[in-house]
Amino acid sequence: MAARSTAWVAAMALWLAACGDVATLDVADGSGSDPKLPAPNATLLPTVNIAEADAWGAGEAPTPAASHAVSEYAGGLTHPRWLYRLPNGDILVAETNKPANASGGGIMDWIEAKVMEAAGAGTPSPDRITLLRDADGDGDVEARHVFLTSANGLASPFGMALVGDRLYVANYANVLSFAYVPGMSQIATTGVKLADLPVRGGKAGHWTRNLLASPDGSKLYIAVGSVSNIGETGMAVEEGRAAIHEIDLATGSMRRFASGLRNPVGMDWNPVTGALWTAVNERDMLGSDLVPDYMTSVADGGFYGWPYSYFGQITDSRVKPPRPDLVARAIRPDYALGPHTASLGLAFAADGSGAYVGQHGSWNREPRAGYKVVFVPFRNGRPAGKPADVLTGFLAGDTARGRPAGVAFDGTGALLVADDVGGKVWRVTGVRLRQARRAGLEPPPKAATAAP
Repeated sequence: MAARSTAWVAAMALWLAACGDVATLDVADGSGSDPKLPAPNATLLPTVNIAEADAWGAGEAPTPAASHAVSEYAGGLTHPRWLYRLPNGDILVAETNKPANASGGGIMDWIEAKVMEAAGAGTPSPDRITLLRDADGDGDVEARHVFLTSANGLASPFGMALVGDRLYVANYANVLSFAYVPGMSQIATTGVKLADLPVRGGKAGHWTRNLLASPDGSKLYIAVGSVSNIGETGMAVEEGRAAIHEIDLATGSMRRFASGLRNPVGMDWNPVTGALWTAVNERDMLGSDLVPDYMTSVADGGFYGWPYSYFGQITDSRVKPPRPDLVARAIRPDYALGPHTASLGLAFAADGSGAYVGQHGSWNREPRAGYKVVFVPFRNGRPAGKPADVLTGFLAGDTARGRPAGVAFDGTGALLVADDVGGKVWRVTGVRLRQARRAGLEPPPKAATAAP
């Protein structure tokens, strides 16, 4: 990064330091089924503690846990954020970023834009999905193809899901459907719009839109994050946001499945209970020890607190007017993932032994949190213990060599990790991962009767 930019970031961080705070608890204290939740320390502006982005050097890589190994699966990508494996083992990589001209224009938006630029998230969205093919499963990608682009209708694409012979892609503002033939390396057609997604006002806010198909292939679930931190821009623009929606593929109808989820991103089915789980990024400006990001099972019709309360029924007194009626029915999340870890990716091991979580990393905590991939152990379908590190080393002092986001299994059961700042996809193998071998390799969901 240029010296001028580095100096600006340092000066800005010093100026904002007076508005922030320093954590008094370890990240581990804010993790697990019963996290410590101290009194809030509300700040006028968020704590800013940026790890400036810099490239991986030749031969450098993250650090795997003992009995694991890591290798570069693909490099030279532009902001690779999300991964999806097709039934034949091909891996789709969404190279993407937030929509252009989607800032509200206020001081907080200006600060956010500068912070994200320094942290490596200022790249214009490539609006591209790339296909990686490792036909023999040896961990070396033999072929790479541009699979979909803006010419096909992509605009800040993120989630992907194959149902029968239709591939669905979630843009920031809509869900598109494409005809898919097994083994194809490129799609030439323009996507058919399946549904519009909630977009109001001039600010994108949390722009990612993940997709997950139901096991029977009849429905799609779409994660839509909030516009704001705690509804400070008004709740009118939040209509339909901070929620997971369900689309019936036979009728095309969409309904809100669950709400009060500030920024749900990763979604997966618990292989033991069959329940939908999601990873959620929580609110800012209550101090470095609050509020833990979390993963939780998602109940149909459930409300999870945002913006009126957090971690169940702990009222956020900053939100006006209050809604004690909603707070009274807010569901406490199942498992905390530490404050400001920015936990995004979520993938269950097929044997139900646990879930892998990609933690993108904080820019608003002192000291920093996240910047790693963790494994959360499960027993009988429930979390059972503290997170264990699987992949670390993304931070080098005050520099971020990379930031993990989406996680998925390849056709051999190895774990793939999208590193958007590093421009790479990493492949992790090891003893624990062999338990997850053939994870998700069952046939894709059957086609819905009236899929567009």
